[in-house]
Amino acid sequence: MFSWLGTDDRRKKDPEVFQTVSEGLKKLYKTKLLPLEEHYKFHEFHSPALEDADFDNKPMVLLVGQYSTGKTSFIRYLLEQDFPGMRIGPEPTTDSFIAVMHGTMEGLIPGNALVVDPKKPFRKLNAFGNAFLNRFVCAQLPNPVLESISVIDTPGILSGEKQRISRGYDFAAVLEWFAERVDRIILLFDAHKLDISDEFSEVIKALKNHEDKIRVVLNKADQIETQQLMRVYGALMWSLGKIVNTPEVIRVYIGSFWSHPLLIPDNRKLFEAEEKDLFKDIQSLPRNAALRKLNDLIKRARLAKVHAYIISSLKKEMPSVFGKDNKKKELINSLGEIYSRIEREHQISPGDFPNLKKMQDQLQAQDLNKFHPLKMKLLDTVDDMLAHDIAQLMVLVRQEETQHPNQVVKGGAFEGTMNGPFGHGYGEGAGEGIDEVEWVVARDKPMYDEIFYTLSPVNGKVTGANAKKEMVKSKLPNTVLGKIWKLADIDNDGMLDDEEFALANHLIKVKLEGHELPSELPAHLVPPSKRKVPE
Repeated sequence: MFSWLGTDDRRKKDPEVFQTVSEGLKKLYKTKLLPLEEHYKFHEFHSPALEDADFDNKPMVLLVGQYSTGKTSFIRYLLEQDFPGMRIGPEPTTDSFIAVMHGTMEGLIPGNALVVDPKKPFRKLNAFGNAFLNRFVCAQLPNPVLESISVIDTPGILSGEKQRISRGYDFAAVLEWFAERVDRIILLFDAHKLDISDEFSEVIKALKNHEDKIRVVLNKADQIETQQLMRVYGALMWSLGKIVNTPEVIRVYIGSFWSHPLLIPDNRKLFEAEEKDLFKDIQSLPRNAALRKLNDLIKRARLAKVHAYIISSLKKEMPSVFGKDNKKKELINSLGEIYSRIEREHQISPGDFPNLKKMQDQLQAQDLNKFHPLKMKLLDTVDDMLAHDIAQLMVLVRQEETQHPNQVVKGGAFEGTMNGPFGHGYGEGAGEGIDEVEWVVARDKPMYDEIFYTLSPVNGKVTGANAKKEMVKSKLPNTVLGKIWKLADIDNDGMLDDEEFALANHLIKVKLEGHELPSELPAHLVPPSKRKVPE
């Protein structure tokens, strides 16, 4: 059982005791942040109120991309099975949002039924109306991957004003709603069409403030040769740089995420390494889910505080009797100046303020006289939550992580390269010769022996000083050579015999070929004379 007891008088009277981080977040939100949000109409301006399901649900991955970039194929690749409602083709086939989730039976749940289910985190999507709900379904199926994560498939993004309007609902706003609640956003690009349409550009801008969740996948990369791939990658980074206004470079994974033969297999090793990195990123989501929810709640609390200052400032400026309409127009037009004043008075970072243009548009439909003046008690409660309760919850997050260290996504494509000869790097680098009866170092040992006997060995061994003169010729850093020495000097006598010297040179070769060194010497690399004879 996780619990904490505060130190001040208030906490002594009313100690907070929570079973889990999720329970703690729910209680903090309902008792401390929600009253502030409701008092200043936060939900009408920014985001609907959070529900229990938002804190309890599994990590979610949102796939976004133009049509025919392989979003649905990507999901099928991860699950290694078809899912209800799946359609794959070169034309815009997926015209709905499909939440692929775990269930005991295969089936589809339509959007209108989905948004009344309190156990699903989608109830607030009913605000987007029937035009959206008719294009929203949940595909349930028993799959081991979905026991740890859920995946949201989205309609292919189109180009042109007509298609954007004809959707019948605000596509970018729906994606923004999902972006606030998911753990990872994957933008997929086709190596053959990197053009970023107007709608795609609008969508990426809607994902602003969630850059930490975004990863980019350059899909179908096996269809182009290495030189073209280099140019395509450069063009993609240039295009993204114009839209995503962050100084950091977004992580781009290159590969071909479907279960078909590689058309051009030249970059197989690159694709394998990229897939391994992407899978590692996705597999870490369950372990980091509580931390992500905690982080999102802090971001929400900061925005709610700023929103309260803005609303109360507008209320303070409004006249009580005459000239209300003119004053409202004047205040909306000078909202940028109000932002600056609040920033100075309350020492708030400019990055915490909502989008100026969007806020001005939303204020047009509001009656500013019905806004509430500043109520410091509500703000103090949120400040107390951020200063004390969140810090205590961080301790619980770490405790939960240590109690459940193996929270990773399992099954499907994640199992395919875990063990056996098709595991990443199997039979390469330090793993070379793992299945062979003969010692793999013996192949080049005659060449290493020639060098060994030029180093004046005494009693069949060369000193560390003499070995160093030869090893530094590799130009590897001392830290790397030190690790190689530690692995090669098996008997820890500070000297190398001919087998140990050959092993050291083999490990130098492994490193020079671009492979990583093992933390411990694998059994197949131990020299035959140093192997323990089984009793």
